[in-house]
Amino acid sequence: MSLTMSERQAVTRQMAMEYKKATKGQKGRILDTLIQLTGYNRSYAARVLRERARYVVVGRGVVNGVKVTAVEDERTRPKNKRKRKRKKTYDQDVLRALQKVWLVCDGICGKRLAPYMRRIVSQLQRTGELNLDRETRRKLLAISPATIDRMLAPIRKRYQMRARSQTKPGTLLKHQIPIRTFADWDELHPGFLEVDLVSHDGGNPRGDYAYTLDATDVATGWTETEAVRNRSQMWVLVGLEAATGRFPFDILGIDSDNGSEFINHHFVRYCAQHEITFTRARPYRKNDNCFVEQKNYSVVRRTVGYSRYDTPEELALLNELYLVLRLYTNCFLPSMKLIEKTRTGSKVSKRYDPAKTPYHRVMTSPKVSKREKRELRRIYATLNPVKLAREITRLQEKLELLVASKIEAQQEIDLEYIST
Repeated sequence: MSLTMSERQAVTRQMAMEYKKATKGQKGRILDTLIQLTGYNRSYAARVLRERARYVVVGRGVVNGVKVTAVEDERTRPKNKRKRKRKKTYDQDVLRALQKVWLVCDGICGKRLAPYMRRIVSQLQRTGELNLDRETRRKLLAISPATIDRMLAPIRKRYQMRARSQTKPGTLLKHQIPIRTFADWDELHPGFLEVDLVSHDGGNPRGDYAYTLDATDVATGWTETEAVRNRSQMWVLVGLEAATGRFPFDILGIDSDNGSEFINHHFVRYCAQHEITFTRARPYRKNDNCFVEQKNYSVVRRTVGYSRYDTPEELALLNELYLVLRLYTNCFLPSMKLIEKTRTGSKVSKRYDPAKTPYHRVMTSPKVSKREKRELRRIYATLNPVKLAREITRLQEKLELLVASKIEAQQEIDLEYIST
């Protein structure tokens, strides 16, 4: 004979408290008993017992002549916090030092910062920007990536801009330039670049405005940027020559998207004259240029934002800023490179190498000559990451003032026009 609904509820309520206190083996036997009595599905029976066990009796009484049992949800009860029995491993001195290192490294994540910690701490101590006692230094170098992210979570929230693509397809020579996908590069040989343009229209695509030519080496992650007056073939080529001339190794190949600023006779002729392999990505496949696309945000947008830059003063200041930024990002900001990707069914597992700066990748590459390494090492020895960061901030503030004064002047012109 099957139980009624009220009887099933009464049985479940009675067994729920036993189920809550029972061991794993006892819970299985309680479930078997409940299934036999009620006919519930096993999964449903376990869920009902768990839900019922969350409610506890808080009192009984009579309301309007009816006996009632008052219950409340145990999940809403304030839990008594247990006091921490052991002291914190990382005290305020470690936190302050970690915050300074993190800010110097442009707020990178723990997985990038932890492998780089020893190198950047040594550099900051050598230049006198960081003074640590022996114990604080030991703790700072031993800190794990997860702990870095946890300790920096509050300050990261305080330092928390998306733009439209301005790429227009270039049909000229398009079918004569070979297509390259992201899987075709030689990951071990520096000199193969991906290039792209980042627009600075400020949401207003009318007229001329500046672009940033972004060039990234695939093997090392070394990035050079150059602001150009507009996206005409002539200015893009001038910007390319300036950017590629600053790389610490020879340029062997250039890959671009399908924009007309790259797919033209001038660009093809330039690559042929300098014996540079020129390839293009597939249309509408941004991942083919994934190495430079990620730098468009992490290097360009994070530094100069999304404002409109269309005056000669702003263009000159952008390039002054980029000359400082190249030393800071290439010598002191580590990144991780994907070295293996495996698929098991629907799950994709990725494995990355330890975080290294582009400078370190260049110095450890057997493809870069000793002369080039010697020159790069000499430049690196003269650098102070904190001074570079301060200079970048100063130039950013100056750029913001130029934009603000330009907007203010335009508003005055608009008001005069309206009043007349």
